Amino acid sequence: MYQLKTKETDNSVIEFIEEVEQPRKREDAYRLLDIFTETTGMEGKMWGPSIIGFGKYHYTYDSGHEGDAPLVGFSPRKAKISLYFATGDTEREKLLEKFGKHTTGKACVYINKLADVDEAVLRELIMQSVQFLQEKYPDK
Repeated sequence: MYQLKTKETDNSVIEFIEEVEQPRKREDAYRLLDIFTETTGMEGKMWGPSIIGFGKYHYTYDSGHEGDAPLVGFSPRKAKISLYFATGDTEREKLLEKFGKHTTGKACVYINKLADVDEAVLRELIMQSVQFLQEKYPDK
């Protein structure tokens, strides 16, 4: 049976950020930690070895696959910073139009540095994602 690789852990968020090699990326990670914490009102937790997630929800797909995932999160990776927001939300695309310099993947939004994006729009993306996922996957 398939096992999720990305699970919530008890690892320290601060210790993880301290291990980020690039000083600017480490500073951005601390700033993102503040922004996500202030915006969600939730404490950051490590998910797997490299994602800092906030809150969580339980999903079940039509295929029967189910699991837990953070509502929102980020990861200061070597190449870029990955931001994790809800997929399938049409509001996300509208907000990304005014976000600033970024690229997108299926589930991630990638930025080089925090200075490239609008922090107010980042906060909107966080709030919109949390609201969307809480409505789509309400606590049972």
